[in-house]
Amino acid sequence: MYAIIDIETTGSQPSDDRITEIAVFIHDGNAVVDQYTTLINPGRPIPFFISQLTGITDEMVRDAPKFHEVAKEIVQITEGKVFVAHNVRFDYSFLKKEFSDLGFNFQRKTLCTVRLSRKLMPGLPSYSLGKLCKSIDIPLRMRHRAIGDAEATAVLFDRLLKIDQAKVDADQDDKLDNTSAVTKEIKTSLLPPAISREMVDALPLEAGVYYFHDEHGEIIYVGKSKSIRKRIIQHFSIDFKSKKSIEFKNRIASITYERTGSELVALLYESDEIKKRKPFYNRAQRRSVYHSGIFSYTDQNGYLRLTFQKAKTEKAPVITLANQFQAKNFLFSRVAKFNLCQKLCDLYKSNGACFDYQVHQCNGACIGKESPEEYNKRVQLAIDAFKYDHDNFVVIGKGREPEEKSVVVVENGCYRGFGYIDESFCASTLQDFLDAIKPYNDNKDTQQILRGYLRTKHQDKVLVF
Repeated sequence: MYAIIDIETTGSQPSDDRITEIAVFIHDGNAVVDQYTTLINPGRPIPFFISQLTGITDEMVRDAPKFHEVAKEIVQITEGKVFVAHNVRFDYSFLKKEFSDLGFNFQRKTLCTVRLSRKLMPGLPSYSLGKLCKSIDIPLRMRHRAIGDAEATAVLFDRLLKIDQAKVDADQDDKLDNTSAVTKEIKTSLLPPAISREMVDALPLEAGVYYFHDEHGEIIYVGKSKSIRKRIIQHFSIDFKSKKSIEFKNRIASITYERTGSELVALLYESDEIKKRKPFYNRAQRRSVYHSGIFSYTDQNGYLRLTFQKAKTEKAPVITLANQFQAKNFLFSRVAKFNLCQKLCDLYKSNGACFDYQVHQCNGACIGKESPEEYNKRVQLAIDAFKYDHDNFVVIGKGREPEEKSVVVVENGCYRGFGYIDESFCASTLQDFLDAIKPYNDNKDTQQILRGYLRTKHQDKVLVF
């Protein structure tokens, strides 16, 4: 049994918007045997452009039941049935969110008629409901109303069932795999329309970096994981965060990957690839240039001081950041956390005490009240918090093959890159390892990745030079 469903909403964000109408057509595998439809009061105004699109107005839903008043009916009519929709992610995500708000975990097997249409009717110019129905002569009345779209989807589904059955019969005659496309799609309905289960099953259960490509081959997302296949399956699990997440998954047309063996190498390589390729859906790490830095020096009075300035100097910064604004804010946060002096960190200009001393948040290093020895201890703690434990070291981890090891090198406090060595590799100096790696850029992100990884309970070997 199948429940063919369409909903209308106040917008496209399942986490924020609400359902205004739902229609359900029950199909027993041969024909539609029942239907249910109702307007729903969303408890909020319907935006004008949504009313223009759907024809549903605030006045129409004013006396309609609220979702909690029809929730039991929706549960009962869909119970034990496969949830069918055109782009099932959208409708299913909204219903899951509505039920989640009521404290109920709504779960149904799902089937997407977009995916099923692509498989059983390949080569059509478009698989959007309106254009698809026009291509195969399915009447589509009351477009963008739940009952109209659900009715058209039910007709489409009925036609797809007949095509599928004919294919099953033909495959049986030819003694081929006669598992129906519908059965296969129910098992893989959470996948993007262009991604097959076979493509996912072929992915490795190993650490590495993976790439999502759109239909033109363009990389739209780069990710990393200790297990590529498991992580990608997580990507495709249903959620109800936003329309953007649904659109992102629907754009994925192919998947490629690079095995790294090492989780640390996967983290570092992903960061570099994002900066190099700048995929549309990777925003957090796309920055590739770091113009500013935090520097340290000892003044004539013996106080260890921190300052922020452009990173293009002969002296290496303690840490690099994107710009002066970020560097200044970062330094303010260190001052607050380690009880440092704003004046001795170039954050407060004064001939006397800094502002924090006046409000009893500075111990008086700015006017010589606190000794350099006591003050410098806290400055060193602040520096140590964003530096490595050693200036020169190598992290040796798992390779891509049993006889191989991964190598990550840090020299003079700077990340130099990674590479691979075999079991017979002999090295006695840091230079030996430097010769074995491919150079990569050092930046704030790589520094954070390395510091964070080295603080975990990793199994890698760390050699200090």
